Amino acid sequence: MTQVIVLNGGSSSGKSGISRCLQAVLPDPWLVLGVDTLIDAMPGAMQTSDAGIEFASDGEVIVGPEFRTLEAAWIEGVAAMARAGARLIVDEVFLGGAASQQRWQKNLDGLRVLWVGVRCESTVAAGREIARGDRVTGMAASQADVVHRGVVYDLEVDTTHAESMECARAIAAHAE
Repeated sequence: MTQVIVLNGGSSSGKSGISRCLQAVLPDPWLVLGVDTLIDAMPGAMQTSDAGIEFASDGEVIVGPEFRTLEAAWIEGVAAMARAGARLIVDEVFLGGAASQQRWQKNLDGLRVLWVGVRCESTVAAGREIARGDRVTGMAASQADVVHRGVVYDLEVDTTHAESMECARAIAAHAE
């Protein structure tokens, strides 16, 4: 039985909607954790510091050494939760492509993980970004392809034309 489902995709690709639908269709309770949870838990000053995480006006996300230190502890903690018996859906944005996946793979070693790529055409994701109003304009377009570079998946879904529930059902079928 799958213990961790890692959803990787760019901003506004549909990961959060898929996560909520997965919680509704999967047996047993599943917790959703993600990079936004980590960022929200950080002190506000880290979002304006070269050492933390910065969101440039063009949508680029720049991470510094203090962010990486906290991220490493976060990933290790998420893996510990899975080892303790929690089933987890991880909503991630692999800004470093394959290098980001490798950080997770190292910590999730020995666990049953389903790696899922969540794709969405950049123009569609950009439209969602504008509609959401809580993202820096340009983030969706800048992340749409880069987050998938060199990443190996067990399954990929595309939310360009598919609804979150349809994607969640496809993922759930692979999670057993």
